[in-house]
Amino acid sequence: MPLKRTQVVSEITGVTGMAIRKAILAGERDPQRLAKLRNPHCHHDEDDSAKALQGTWRAEHLFALQHAIALYDFSHQQITQCDQQIKAHLATFGDQSAGRPLPPKARRHKKTNEPRFEARTPLSRLAGVDLTTMEGIEEGTALVLRSEIGTDMTRWPSVQHFWSWLGLCPQHTISGGTVLSRRVRPGAHRVTVALRLAARTLHHAQSAVGAFLRRMQVRLGTPKAITATAHKLARLVYSLLRHGSAYVQQGLDAYEAQYRERKVTAMAKQAKALG
Repeated sequence: MPLKRTQVVSEITGVTGMAIRKAILAGERDPQRLAKLRNPHCHHDEDDSAKALQGTWRAEHLFALQHAIALYDFSHQQITQCDQQIKAHLATFGDQSAGRPLPPKARRHKKTNEPRFEARTPLSRLAGVDLTTMEGIEEGTALVLRSEIGTDMTRWPSVQHFWSWLGLCPQHTISGGTVLSRRVRPGAHRVTVALRLAARTLHHAQSAVGAFLRRMQVRLGTPKAITATAHKLARLVYSLLRHGSAYVQQGLDAYEAQYRERKVTAMAKQAKALG
């Protein structure tokens, strides 16, 4: 209009950004009054904000802004209705947790696509275990896993059947005894996509799965490392839902101990080679 809104707020859909935009649509044109709507914790002071909020207020731009905000509000209303429906549906399942208390929730950065209700408790009641205790698995990812996998893990006799169903196992193309390709099966399975996205968030994770991802990146490159890590997450999800959290924790502890032992051995060989 032109407003230098990026000099006022970094997130235009935040509380400050939405308050300023709705005040503009309500007829407010005074930059000083618009600047007073800023959050007290904003980096820029009121004078700088007022200078950035001096606009031309052309009618066609205000019309476009009005429709953009109306569409934004309508989309969030639809999302809220969907979350309420999901929450009500989760409440219809029986409690499989046997009254066990939930472990403390890990402190992680909240993602923008997470459900707007507390989904961890009903999901743990449904499955009997808490999927969000796994590194990289947030509430939204856990909802995708449960909606696609269901509650009956006996449909897959073994973990090999499970990752084959997900398309995370190599599809060997052999001709004359020579392996021509080991690519995984192409596809957009919702669980596979969710596990790949979860694997991408583990690059800096100080855990066994995070160490596995970094080790695979050095050997195979990032795309193949993400596929390999998604494969490992699929195995952990199957074990967690089939055998319980104690079995998975035991496996992760063993992997971390083996990884530490391999690293110490490699460092000892390197130190010996350097004299």
